[in-house]
Amino acid sequence: RHGAVSVRSFNRNFPGRSGGLDNSVYLASPAVCAATAVAGCIADPRDYARGSEHTEVPARFLTDDSGIIPPADDPESVDIRRGPNIRPIPASQPMPESVGGQVLIKLGDNISTDHILPAGATTLALRSNVPAISEYVFAYLDKGFAERARSCGGGVIVAGENYGQGSSREHAALSPAYLGVGFILAKSFARIHRDNLVNYGIVPLIFADEADYESLEQGQRLVLDDARSAVELGATSVAIVEATGGLTIRATFELSERQRQILLAGGLLRYVGIESAEGRPT
Repeated sequence: RHGAVSVRSFNRNFPGRSGGLDNSVYLASPAVCAATAVAGCIADPRDYARGSEHTEVPARFLTDDSGIIPPADDPESVDIRRGPNIRPIPASQPMPESVGGQVLIKLGDNISTDHILPAGATTLALRSNVPAISEYVFAYLDKGFAERARSCGGGVIVAGENYGQGSSREHAALSPAYLGVGFILAKSFARIHRDNLVNYGIVPLIFADEADYESLEQGQRLVLDDARSAVELGATSVAIVEATGGLTIRATFELSERQRQILLAGGLLRYVGIESAEGRPT
C-alpha cells in the first residue's frame, strides 16, 4: 500500500523499507506500539497501564531447540541441498599488488547502508543470492551502477563524510565487493561499515586532505599501485594516482594487525580458512 503510515519500535525507517517509497514510519517505544495497536491510533501506554501485581512470571521459560541440528560427525558426507534462490557466497581472491579502477560513482555525505543496498520485500528475498541482490547496489541513487561496475570490471567509490552510516547490514559491503569494488575513498566512515568493508576485502581509505574530494569526478581512474605492499608493511598513508590527469592524492587508513591480514587474505572468510588450515587460532 502506498502512502501508508505505521508505528514501529525498530529503526528501519528508510525509504521503501515498509512498502512504497512514500510510506511513513513513526519510531516509538514497544509500549507505545502496543498501545497504538490496541487503540488504532497513536496512544499513550500509560492509559493502558496495569500494576505489576497483574503480571504472572513463570518459574521456568520453555526453550524450543527442535530446529537446532548438532554438527555432523562426518561433515564431508553431508549433502547440502539448496533452493534455486540460494547460492554459495562467491569466493574471494588474495589482495593484489595494485588496486583501483574507474570512479564508478561519487557520493555526498551520510550515505547510509540503505542507500548502498536498499531493503524492502524485493531485495530481502535475495539475501542468499549475492549475484541477484548485487543488481540493486545504489538502486535509489543510480540504477545503472551495477551494470557500469560489471562493464568496467570493477572500480572504486568516492564519498563524503560518514559513509556507511545506519544499519550494519553486511550485504552493503558484500555486494560492492562482488561487483569488483577495490577501495572506497571517503572523508570518513561509519565504524561498523568500515569493519564490514575490510571483512569483504575492500580497502577503506580516507582523504588526507578533504579538499581533494572536489577534484574527483565519476569516470576518472584512480590507482593505488603498492596496495598490498603498503598493507603488509603496516603503512598508514598511501598515494593514489589519478591516471588520466596525473593528480596524486594522499590517503590514510588505520587498520589493526588482524585487519591487515584479513585484507591480504582477500576477506574474513579466506582469512579464517587459512588460519584454520594452519592450525592457528582465529
